[in-house]
Amino acid sequence: MTVSSWVRRALAAVGVMTLAAVTATVQARSPQASAAQGASKPAEEEFVPQVGQAGKDVVWVPTPPELVEAMLDMAKVTPQDYVIDLGSGDGRNVIAAARRGARALGVEYNPKMVALSTRNAAAAGLAGRAAFVEGDMYEADISKASVMALFLLPSNMLQLRPKFLDLRPGSRIVSNTFGIEGWTPDETRTIEGNCSAWCTALLWIVPAKVGGKWRLGDGELMLEQEYQMVKGALDAKPLANGRLRGDQIRFVVGTTEYTGRVDGNRIEGNLRGGGPATNWTATRAN
Repeated sequence: MTVSSWVRRALAAVGVMTLAAVTATVQARSPQASAAQGASKPAEEEFVPQVGQAGKDVVWVPTPPELVEAMLDMAKVTPQDYVIDLGSGDGRNVIAAARRGARALGVEYNPKMVALSTRNAAAAGLAGRAAFVEGDMYEADISKASVMALFLLPSNMLQLRPKFLDLRPGSRIVSNTFGIEGWTPDETRTIEGNCSAWCTALLWIVPAKVGGKWRLGDGELMLEQEYQMVKGALDAKPLANGRLRGDQIRFVVGTTEYTGRVDGNRIEGNLRGGGPATNWTATRAN
């Protein structure tokens, strides 16, 4: 073979190789090739929660929208409130509270439910008021809540009871169906109409802590407290109809009715016993 003919064949081979490389590059960049490559990768399925799906401490069952609204009505939620839901699921309690102007937080253990509820809040235009975090309900800081909106099992509620009682007096707790062992609700409401399941809402108002010895004028006021119920004696005269509603206290001694507001170690109010109302003040003695 002559040098010139060898060169011509080499150049021809290079041309074929170059053409093949260009063709492969064009095919790889073509829409059909991209589509084929995309089709080879399985698309991630959108998460859809299933009623009854298992969670860390509870299974997920959604509260009917009508009962959500009834719960928030009972709690008298306003834009001044900070609402927390533990085990917040798809975020419906939190989003409903945010629609009323409240700031609201959902604590949920399942990260997929957290992402779903965050999307739901954004779709409702409430991302600025409704927030969701991944976390354990028992470890969550609820100290700043003025309203707890919940759908938990009795065992969950019992374990959380000490935290509920440490909330600021007057804070409201509303629950779908299940109660708090030992603590009688302040109000119960059942929605009418087409509701077939999960139709009852319960309300508790966190009472001030008043148990112990107080000085009332020159007398001694002894108070025994069991949640919102109060009994005791004023100078050995028994109290009747003693009750707390948040920081408001009421009891009767003989024919005299005492009403007042608890502020830490001090109670101030009015008493009525057949004549004009007069003021009374008690201070904690222990």
